[in-house]
Amino acid sequence: MQNWLRKHPQVRTIRVAAADLNGQPRGKRIPSRFADRVFTDGTRFPFSALNLDIWGEDIDDSPLVLESGDRDGVLKPTERGFMPMPWLDAPTALLPIWMFHDDGRPFAGDPRHALRAVVERYKARGLNPVCAVELEFFLIDDSGRKLQVPPSPRSGKRRVAGEILSMRALDQFDNFFTDLYDACEEMDIPADTAISESGLGQFEINLMHCDDALRTADDAWLFKMLVKGLARKYGFAASFMAKPYEDYAGSGLHTHFSVLDEEGNNIFDNGGDEGTEVMRHAVAGCLKAMPGSGLIFAPHANSYDRLVPGNHAPTGISWAYENRTAAIRIPSGNHKARRIEHRVSGGDVNPYLMLAVVLGAAMNGIEDAQDPPTPITGNAYAADLPQIPTDWASAIDLFENDPEVARIFDAELIRNYVLTKRQELRDMAELSPQEQVEIYLESV
Repeated sequence: MQNWLRKHPQVRTIRVAAADLNGQPRGKRIPSRFADRVFTDGTRFPFSALNLDIWGEDIDDSPLVLESGDRDGVLKPTERGFMPMPWLDAPTALLPIWMFHDDGRPFAGDPRHALRAVVERYKARGLNPVCAVELEFFLIDDSGRKLQVPPSPRSGKRRVAGEILSMRALDQFDNFFTDLYDACEEMDIPADTAISESGLGQFEINLMHCDDALRTADDAWLFKMLVKGLARKYGFAASFMAKPYEDYAGSGLHTHFSVLDEEGNNIFDNGGDEGTEVMRHAVAGCLKAMPGSGLIFAPHANSYDRLVPGNHAPTGISWAYENRTAAIRIPSGNHKARRIEHRVSGGDVNPYLMLAVVLGAAMNGIEDAQDPPTPITGNAYAADLPQIPTDWASAIDLFENDPEVARIFDAELIRNYVLTKRQELRDMAELSPQEQVEIYLESV
């Protein structure tokens, strides 16, 4: 990893950063000539720094702050290593890090360690999840009091309409997307297909499937950072917030996953369209954990504006074959790629916590050999189904007490996350909807 800097002498400073519970990068700027000590000694900041609210403030009643003396953890580089930060003007490198105790134990409140613990459950059974994510986001002109679509750099005009699969919409921002794909190549983020989506100035980019769930989450976290940073170089904002426009669909972060055995066989593939019994067990686990894990899929006040019937986001707890109104979809296509698509998450999620709860819930179902209900057909919004939590306070309570969630996350992380969300719930209630949008627009 250190050799990267020697090959890039133009890089004079580095950033070291870890994801907090909201997915916000927390870290430091370090002159590159002092970077070696990050590898030998790590870097240090308080455990509480990974448990801040969306404003970056301490959690008032967190035991990580005053009660413990606000003790430090040690942060060490992840296996990802250095990468460029193409959205900055000066040549700069980013080094992702994660947090440990001084005795080498992983800090249970670090969301990347939460995902690592779930992956270890798969490895203990000789299994490995293969994951891919689809990220939706908006390009937004936020220079005035009202959010609007940026004017096209080509025509200078604003297209005030949702343009599903519009080539014109993509072409209007071709220079931005060209630079974005070039930056993904530099950062080794596997960006694949881009499309125009149904919201105002909304787009989706798929990241290719990967047999390393930690890397999949890294890619999503880094991609969100890149898109937001690069958009500012073009004079507009990019936002992954769940619902910036009241009258248009919000942004999701859909996850596809399958599971390989030690021989590399897809254990969801039975040679046909229906998938294996193990796949159905995984579906059952995802459905059973869905009420309690709703807070991970919809972590912010604005998240619940997206979860409305008939607006391209699932609201009922159900599964189906080739049906995008269901929360869990089994896509059609080549049986060798038989997989589960989990469609609940908004674009505003922490990718590490989201993948941890999706894969962890699936493993709960596999371990218990649970059977799911009958798959639905037709319009899920019109069916009589148990519902995903539709308000923030209920989602917090369900997450705190759900036994399926307790099988996935360490009790310390559950406590920290609940304290964080209750503080945000309290403080967001004092703000107008416009003030809330200003908080969420680029932070999530």
